[in-house]
Amino acid sequence: MLAAAVAVAVRAPVESTFGPIQKLFYLHLPIAINTFLSGLVVFVACVAYLGGRRQVWDDLAYSAARVTVLNGTVLMLTGVFWAKVSWGQWWAWSPRLAFSLLLWLLYVVYLCLRPVFGPTQRCAVIAAVYGIVAFLDVPLVYLSVNLLPDVHPSHLELTSEMRWALVLWFVSITMLTGGLIGSRFALTRQTSHEFARDGRYAPPFGPQGHAA
Repeated sequence: MLAAAVAVAVRAPVESTFGPIQKLFYLHLPIAINTFLSGLVVFVACVAYLGGRRQVWDDLAYSAARVTVLNGTVLMLTGVFWAKVSWGQWWAWSPRLAFSLLLWLLYVVYLCLRPVFGPTQRCAVIAAVYGIVAFLDVPLVYLSVNLLPDVHPSHLELTSEMRWALVLWFVSITMLTGGLIGSRFALTRQTSHEFARDGRYAPPFGPQGHAA
């Protein structure tokens, strides 16, 4: 990430159309892709949980959902700052922005469902079904990017220095996303094992039912 930051600050030139704010693009695009990828992990884990009712898949879904919300938050913040500088307003109800906001809200609600329904297997089943449905917004975001008219720039001319900076950010953000999911998953599994030793259902949140 240090190399990526140096590449953007020093090596990548200022884009002629958007100016210095364009440098947010190097973070914004990788974060967007990794939001989709972490959401995909939630989807796969939810499907696997419904197929076998194994606690490990519920733990993975919960862990990936937390990272999806984190990535989505950074995605929305970088987007609104770009909007303010480029369009003179913090928000515009374009299809891409609307579906991106909906995606973030869907996974926030997913996390909120966990303590509401309590530490039971029924909660895990409900969360798994919801996690599958929530992922349906990801193709909607993709289709809005490629098929619907939008205020977003549809194409940016990138120099070789810009491409290298983008590659470095993709690598670092993807590694960070994977590391965050893995570390959160390890902590969640530890909590699950502690509950299992007591003969209780092992929810991916604290003993009092609050998100850990």
